[in-house]
Amino acid sequence: MPAKNSKVSVVSKPAMAINEHVVEIISDSGEGAQKCGQSFASIAAKMGNGIWTVEIIPAEIQPPARSIEGASGNRIRLAADRVTNGGDKANLMVAFNEQVLLGRLHADELADGAIILLESKWRTDPNAAVAKSYSNVYERLVADGFKPIEVPMETECLKLVADARRGKNMFVLGLLCSIYSLDMQLARDQISTIFKKKSAKIISANHSLLEAGYDWAEANLDIKFKIPTTPAKEPHIVINGNTALGLGVMASGMEVCAMYPITPATSASHYLSDVFKNVGGVVHQAEDEIAACAFAIGSSYAGKCAVTITSGPGYSLKQECIGLAVMAEIPLVVINVQRGGPSTGQPTKPEQGDMLTAVFGSHGDAPKVVMAATDIEDCFYSVITARRIAETFNTVVVLLSDAGLATAQQPCPRPEFSEDWLAPPIDQSPVEDGRLAYDWQLQTGRVNRIIPGQPNGMHTVTGLAHDRRSCVAYNLTVNKEGVRNRSLKLAALQKTLKTPPVFGDDTGELLVVGWGSTKGAIEEAVQRVRNDGYSVSSLHLRFIQPMASGIKEILQRFDKVLCVENNWSDDMEDDLITEDNRRYSNLAWLLRARSLVDIDCWGEVGEQPIKPGTVERVIRDRLAPRAINKTAPNRAAAGRH
Repeated sequence: MPAKNSKVSVVSKPAMAINEHVVEIISDSGEGAQKCGQSFASIAAKMGNGIWTVEIIPAEIQPPARSIEGASGNRIRLAADRVTNGGDKANLMVAFNEQVLLGRLHADELADGAIILLESKWRTDPNAAVAKSYSNVYERLVADGFKPIEVPMETECLKLVADARRGKNMFVLGLLCSIYSLDMQLARDQISTIFKKKSAKIISANHSLLEAGYDWAEANLDIKFKIPTTPAKEPHIVINGNTALGLGVMASGMEVCAMYPITPATSASHYLSDVFKNVGGVVHQAEDEIAACAFAIGSSYAGKCAVTITSGPGYSLKQECIGLAVMAEIPLVVINVQRGGPSTGQPTKPEQGDMLTAVFGSHGDAPKVVMAATDIEDCFYSVITARRIAETFNTVVVLLSDAGLATAQQPCPRPEFSEDWLAPPIDQSPVEDGRLAYDWQLQTGRVNRIIPGQPNGMHTVTGLAHDRRSCVAYNLTVNKEGVRNRSLKLAALQKTLKTPPVFGDDTGELLVVGWGSTKGAIEEAVQRVRNDGYSVSSLHLRFIQPMASGIKEILQRFDKVLCVENNWSDDMEDDLITEDNRRYSNLAWLLRARSLVDIDCWGEVGEQPIKPGTVERVIRDRLAPRAINKTAPNRAAAGRH
């Protein structure tokens, strides 16, 4: 329905209490919908709502205006309690034009009965084709059962600023603060923060736009919601995954980040470029990915473990240097913020397609530790863990994140710094007589690191196979000793890993296994079907190589095992696919080989992170009727999502 011209008294009308909503704000690139969404989420989080955001990013950097494929914006899930993923379909959509809205309709991202707030200026656009397009889309929305509300965003913004394109996002922020009963002083403070480097005049103009949007909604909209809040009992920060990675780099004591810009990893190094110098760190932008990795290895060789941050194509380029670090036994942390592939693939879209590359990539045997961050807070702590492992075992640790975590925001407890996170001081004492450069320990394969400049520590560093004295290995026996000891490092680390906990019961009809950023969606989906009395549990892996003990035994306790991943697996419903030619998802390959358990898999390669509703559907499809247990509908209360 078109927006009402007469003022509706909504201030005295109580807001409808709801437990959660998914809101999307979409526009052409450059109109500020992402900033609006991030600000809206931050305000709600500060009030005590659980939030999770998902950036909606077009495949092109600057797609044509008013294009279906060019939708840019943000999805914000608001809830009374903590949330761990972006949720399912949108309950409320704010669209700056009808074409970007069509893009979301085609992607089936609107829930039944979703509220649609649509910029109305296009109805009377001077271009007849544009006006007709708008009218057609509006009529389609009505025919599909939606009730679109036209909002004169540009008209209202032009009352305050000369360029409405640069003001609509703050006007919409005011609209949403009214609709969701958010604190306007927090909203003003948020604007002051995001425009802190701008002039007082610009900040004041954006405050006025915010208030105009709020007042317009109060006067013209009869929709108002209130999501209960639970103020945090301890300090929290609202950050995205890439910022958490950057914070983790600093907290770990690493002092060098070598990188080359690549989507979606770049913002982690941008953040470090702004703040790393405050703690004595250096960000080195190399001429390419290979040089960045080599620079990091050189820094680590000189005494301090370094990190290089990249994404899939960049990780491929680093492979030879990573092999050098493994052979020379120089500690190195490599962060791979995964994206759609192969080749340049889909740079702005999330995917979990690099696991097998991280584990097996390289020529020859190059054992590496491979970890996967499970949520935004874990991005922070995983970097600290990665640095400690890299320096303990003088090896390469690969930490996998992805585009979904990179840009998603979530409130996290503010970390309390611990001295234990840092590396011990560099040992510069003289090397004892008779000690060899690679004096491998028989039981662990570890070596005592020699830092350049240590008295009596002179030796050759080479990428060639070498013996304990660092001399080139020319025979099979000497080479085999080096290969064995580098492999033993993984075995020694594996002995220290705890078996990951099962979410739900320890036995049952179906076990869903995942890794990395899918944890929140999987556990929420499992909780939903458990609430219906089904015997379903989940297991989530943080360490991919090596894997902890006890996983095989867990898999064997369930009738069926299903890996759910954000990478490709062939569908057995496809006429061409059989058991003989089926390609399994990444983790399924590994688990089937390690456990000899007949593991099924389901993978999705799409434009957005996997949704809990999608995982729920897949689970229900796999369940047999006998899985339901009507006598224990509430036994899933254990665990949280």
